[in-house]
Amino acid sequence: MNLLHPLPDDLAEEVFTELLRQGAVRIERIVSNGHASPEGFWYDQNEHEWVLLLEGEAEIQFIDGQRTHLIRGDVLHLPAHTRHRVSLTSCPAIWLAVFYPISV
Repeated sequence: MNLLHPLPDDLAEEVFTELLRQGAVRIERIVSNGHASPEGFWYDQNEHEWVLLLEGEAEIQFIDGQRTHLIRGDVLHLPAHTRHRVSLTSCPAIWLAVFYPISV
């Protein structure tokens, strides 16, 4: 599988493709197309998340109001229970996300 091509035909919703699952570790490709988290929605995950933005741009907003702008090649580590939301993505934005438990 090439992570950049081809992209899904229907991008009305974000597309999550599980690439690998080994025990509690999961790797996904996420394709966004101008998507953002709904207003007032905050992720509060029970696992750590490490993301690499493979293509495009995105912005992550944290509950304290801070924002992190990501461009192609940027990485971000989100420790478990870091309340955050996706405030914007480009058309498209392609992510590689690695989810892993608090204790490995």
